[in-house]
Amino acid sequence: MKVFIHVFLFLCTLAVLLPLVNLLAVSLTDPAYAHLMDGLDLWPKKFSLFTYEVLLKNRLIAGGLLNSVFITAAGTLLNLLLTTMAAYVIARNDFYGKGLVVFFLIVILVFEPGLIPEYLLVKELGLINTYAVLILYKGINVYYLFIMMRYFQDVPNELLEAARIDGAGHLRIYAQVMLPLSKAGIATLGLFYGVFHWNEYFRSMIYISDQRKWPLQVVLRQFVIRQDNATILGGYEHLFGGTIVDFDALQAGTIIIAIVPLLLLYPMILKYYAKGAMEGGVKE
Repeated sequence: MKVFIHVFLFLCTLAVLLPLVNLLAVSLTDPAYAHLMDGLDLWPKKFSLFTYEVLLKNRLIAGGLLNSVFITAAGTLLNLLLTTMAAYVIARNDFYGKGLVVFFLIVILVFEPGLIPEYLLVKELGLINTYAVLILYKGINVYYLFIMMRYFQDVPNELLEAARIDGAGHLRIYAQVMLPLSKAGIATLGLFYGVFHWNEYFRSMIYISDQRKWPLQVVLRQFVIRQDNATILGGYEHLFGGTIVDFDALQAGTIIIAIVPLLLLYPMILKYYAKGAMEGGVKE
């Protein structure tokens, strides 16, 4: 049975990995030979970084990459701050109307507001065509909030009582007790929030009209899905001396640029998954 599971997982890994390797190979192939590449080639015909030179000198690609990094970093930090603070207040404190707050959160989880009321609110707040609208969107994901509440509920009461005896207030308990003992949960939610912000493009298309503020995913959609050649190729004949630019290689390179940051992020976060939230917290 274990052999069957291992073989199945290996085949699933290949099904995911091989297309990415093929895209990387196409993007690293000299444009003059890129048309010879097919879906089964896993090695460049003739190695060249020309495709990435073209892409990274494009203001939309380079600017979109920087915009996505900024939006993802700022949005994820804000998400984690708001989510952990709300989780601490709800999970480890009793206050008047707590049951009503939890009920309200469940209603929000089940019935999300429509796009039109959301747009009218964003417009009324003056957030149209600003980075803030993308950073503030879903400041707290209710489902992730409940996950974080569960982590905080697992922290023993003895630790909180000891902190209170030492004179710690809510802010100190939150920062020096709850957060260090919930690293696994914070890392997990950080990854979820980060991937969400990095891949978000729908609201970017709705709220952001200035191309200079487009995140990378909007540029990727414009070029790869809609096949808007002018988005990338406009004016490059002059910059690169008329060198032939392969459209498929540019598409592959754009996709690789869009997914590499996430591939680099995963190994740094995964090490926390195996660690318990209470590791080293309580000694028996």
